[in-house]
Amino acid sequence: MKRTMQVSDAMIIDVDALTLWEQVADPTQMPRWSPENIGAHTPADSRPLQVGEVFEGSNHRGRAGWVTECVVTASDPGERFAFKVRKIGAGSPKLRAGIATWIYEFEDIDGRTRVTETWNDDRTAWPDWFAAIVDRVLTSGRLFADFQRLNIHGTLTAMKDEFSLGKNSEAA
Repeated sequence: MKRTMQVSDAMIIDVDALTLWEQVADPTQMPRWSPENIGAHTPADSRPLQVGEVFEGSNHRGRAGWVTECVVTASDPGERFAFKVRKIGAGSPKLRAGIATWIYEFEDIDGRTRVTETWNDDRTAWPDWFAAIVDRVLTSGRLFADFQRLNIHGTLTAMKDEFSLGKNSEAA
């Protein structure tokens, strides 16, 4: 069975596209929403990163923890932010390999934003049967596409909840 190499989801969030892009394009903000990301180290103070800049992301799933090295591949204010995960490791990113690409697209809808989050499986050289075994070991029985579909939905829901709460507290 051929594996799914891309999954995405979209949600409308009650904040303008530029404000949301500014938050997402600063990877140090991602732990606010992501089910797995617990931090990031960027080349400068917290700010939107630009194409070519490299950052490290710290992640955890259950008892496992790992660090990734990522390079920004798109950074268009209010429109798009994307990065490739190009190294991974337990304590530091040592293993260089095609791992994943994450893409965030922002569409302004009357002052609100449709944000689309996409995960691409960049393990294209891996045979499907081998990827399926690794996936199930690393995700407690799921394929990465199914696992990432849940993560993406969780991230977008947390963003929506946070920005909706911000609007509600401003109105109070």
